[in-house]
Amino acid sequence: MAKRVLVLNGPNLNLLGTREPETYGAGTLADIETLCRAAAADLGLAIEFRQSNHEGELVSWIQEARETADGILINPAAYSHTSLAIHDALRAVALPVAEVHLSNIHQREAFRHHSYVSSVAFGVICGFGPLGYKLALMALAEKLT
Repeated sequence: MAKRVLVLNGPNLNLLGTREPETYGAGTLADIETLCRAAAADLGLAIEFRQSNHEGELVSWIQEARETADGILINPAAYSHTSLAIHDALRAVALPVAEVHLSNIHQREAFRHHSYVSSVAFGVICGFGPLGYKLALMALAEKLT
């Protein structure tokens, strides 16, 4: 049976392709989903791909993952820097977590340099654009074997 990975995307990622293309690129979230589905198929993973602008909805999906997923790939977007609730939910489910950011958060504003998610993730990938998702799926596939 294929290992299951929940791929979560936080606020404003639904605007990819039109929002700050100089920072986030011209690709859309649908493009990233296509990339993730192809990478997951190659790696023998099953994925559920979701996006929300609402912190509580992300927390509920993380909690549900206890029963429906073997690992989580998350781009928490702005919630990286603010959400203890997402941190606590990820810690509570005790699944392997890979954190992804399209941009290099360490080259941006100082408030973006800290992520509450990083301390509960086994790895963090930032600055590689959509390729970061594929790299994170590769890392999760290895972690889940």
